[in-house]
Amino acid sequence: MDIYIIYLLVLGLLLLGVTLGSGWISRLPLSDALIYLFVGIVLGPYGLRLIQERPGAEFLERLAEFVVIVSLFGCGLRINRPLNLWAWNSTVRLIGFLMPISIFAVAAIGHWILGIGWGAAILLGGILAPTDPVLASEVQLADIEDRDELRFGLTSEGGLNDALAFPFVYFGLHWLKDNNWENWFKQWVAIDVVWAIAAGIIMGIVVAKSVVQIDKYLQKFRPVDEVREDFVALSTILLTYSLTEVVNGYGFLAVFIAGLVVKNSYYRDKHISQLEFTEQVEKLLEVAAILVLGAFLRIQPVLYYAGEALLVAGLLIFFIRPVGAWLSTIGSHIHPAKRLLMGWFGIRGVGSLYYLFYALGEGLKGELGEQIAWITYITVVISVILHGISATPLMNWYERNITAKSKKTNPVSSLDEP
Repeated sequence: MDIYIIYLLVLGLLLLGVTLGSGWISRLPLSDALIYLFVGIVLGPYGLRLIQERPGAEFLERLAEFVVIVSLFGCGLRINRPLNLWAWNSTVRLIGFLMPISIFAVAAIGHWILGIGWGAAILLGGILAPTDPVLASEVQLADIEDRDELRFGLTSEGGLNDALAFPFVYFGLHWLKDNNWENWFKQWVAIDVVWAIAAGIIMGIVVAKSVVQIDKYLQKFRPVDEVREDFVALSTILLTYSLTEVVNGYGFLAVFIAGLVVKNSYYRDKHISQLEFTEQVEKLLEVAAILVLGAFLRIQPVLYYAGEALLVAGLLIFFIRPVGAWLSTIGSHIHPAKRLLMGWFGIRGVGSLYYLFYALGEGLKGELGEQIAWITYITVVISVILHGISATPLMNWYERNITAKSKKTNPVSSLDEP
């Protein structure tokens, strides 16, 4: 039978099962991603062997890329904070302090314990830096009315660090290609840091505002077909990302900014409709990405790199992220339980896979490439399992013991900042 038909059959059965069983699944310590990962493993060479061929790195890069940009736009649509430093205090701390701490801590492990060069070590840190906006739906803002500080911090962090880890990935790739900093450091600062970030912000604003204005202007003359109206969101994502990449800006940053702009430009019902549409697209793409990851795993390389991967993943998940989050939020007046949960929910996933596939396409090859690749795969799998099992019970505990008490003591607060 044609393998394409097998893929369609599997996706159809999986989507049907997860959808119809969602009422039961939501009450279990299981995430959808954990189910997709398990099914992918079962369908792979160590199970039913329905998925035998490994997709190419370029296909996987593009799949992960599309999943991430849809998810980042959705993150922007969920944000309900004014754009000022106080309102985004937790985000600034998580991005400005925690992300660099995580990157350089992982790089130190890679260099001093695993014995890889500093360029490759920083590249590994950059690959594992993003907290995933795709797999973290259980801990992100539930809707536009949700003002919880923990959920806001994790949503905004996931929306920004998928883009802002890029300079470190570029730094590692430059170093791998040329050990002499003088040949590329100034260019890295000017292009990969200053220009790419500035272009991402500007293009996110300009493209999104342009689409919104064109939409509103044309609606005055003839309303858009309701069936197709939500495609405006998808077109905004694609236009923003592609045009930003054309001018060498960070498209990930641009689509997150575009989500913020769109959220503040439309009336409430249309905004909610676009958010629901992007969530559906994101969920569909998530199935494909995690299913492929599960089928991608192989016993021999997993066992070969298990020691190194468990060291990196264990320290990152259980020590670097929690300690870094606690240090980064000192003096913030965020509830201690929220600080602890911010430290735990540093979910790694599709964003890290995208950076890995991008690096593989940009010259990361050979034994070093295999080493970094399998450390990344195993870290993502461990994160999917641990966070998939713990997200529901921990967030239920949080809602009962922290959120409920906060609402009782401060029922009229517009921002959940104690």
